[in-house]
Amino acid sequence: RAARSPAAATAGPVTRKRRRAALAALIAAASAASAALVLGAVGDGVVYFYSPTELTEAGPPPGRRIRIGGIVVEDSVRRAADGLAVRFRVTDANRTVPVAYRGILPDLFREGQGVVAQGRLDAAGVFRADEVLARHDETYMPPEVAEALRRSGRWRGGAAGR
Repeated sequence: RAARSPAAATAGPVTRKRRRAALAALIAAASAASAALVLGAVGDGVVYFYSPTELTEAGPPPGRRIRIGGIVVEDSVRRAADGLAVRFRVTDANRTVPVAYRGILPDLFREGQGVVAQGRLDAAGVFRADEVLARHDETYMPPEVAEALRRSGRWRGGAAGR
């Protein structure tokens, strides 16, 4: 007969009840890990919307991916010689945010029109856009932009989000 170790002697035989408890603990740990991974993935995919006023007053830390929306300020669009780099300003009639973008702008992009840009705010306060969306017809305004303009008292359009 082989000698049992002191730990084995106190643990006793592995019973069906102990196996069930170990399996339940393993399932609970796996479920918690899965939930953490799913929530982490969803959180990384969320891109928050800011109006220029919200961005300048209590904006995100530099480097966080966000969306801003408002109206392109008249006479603010400046294009580089290569035709791809462009700078413009976006306003909600209260505050203005400078935007830098490199790429082809949508055909409907114009000064005085609604726009939503997605990207990151840099440490200098310039919004570095990697995507710019313009409204698709005369009556459409992204709901977030329309709400920001309503709050500032400058909304003159029809229903938002049509």
